[in-house]
Amino acid sequence: MNDGIVLYDYWRSSASYRVRIALNSLGLEYETVPVNLLKDEHKGADNLSRNPQGLVPTLAMDGRMMTQSLAIIEYLDEIYLAAGFLPQDPAGRQRVRALSYAIAMEIHPVCNMGVMAHVLLVTEGGDKVRTAWMRKFIAEGLAAFEAMLDHPDTGKFCHGDKPGMADFCLVPQVYNAKRWGVKTGGFKRVSAIVKRCRALAAFAAAHPDKVKPGL
Repeated sequence: MNDGIVLYDYWRSSASYRVRIALNSLGLEYETVPVNLLKDEHKGADNLSRNPQGLVPTLAMDGRMMTQSLAIIEYLDEIYLAAGFLPQDPAGRQRVRALSYAIAMEIHPVCNMGVMAHVLLVTEGGDKVRTAWMRKFIAEGLAAFEAMLDHPDTGKFCHGDKPGMADFCLVPQVYNAKRWGVKTGGFKRVSAIVKRCRALAAFAAAHPDKVKPGL
């Protein structure tokens, strides 16, 4: 075990899933400490002391408590110079960030568990409302992402022929899409990239079914 590297996460959290892929891609050993969102452990004093937003993941590393998945991934990219999670050129970095943000800052926040709980409260809705909401925003977001991939810099992966931060965001989002019954078959570029990613050990080991507590 690499002392000082601890990931506080929830097995089904998209943001946690991204960071697991990044850590695995670097071959880093880390301890996982589950924070059960369904039991509101993210709102408890222990988690709030690590993450004042009451979210996951939090990465304890290098004597720091780091929050926000994309900021964590960029930190790892900067301290491990060979990581290549973002390209070296400014235009490439802008594009990878734009792709990553399209998921992490557009689709994900609208479908966040806290947002969904509030929607159900104010609409007095149930599972039918939840499912319709998820399908609408995930499908629209992935359709836009598919269009963004119609670009000369798209290769075997979202940007070029090596998986990076955008792929780390895409795979968890497609996992969530499948959970909610979103039809993704029409997203040809997305589907091809996700298939390639899932064949890689770093992605496979980070899959929620592999890290679910109790397995």
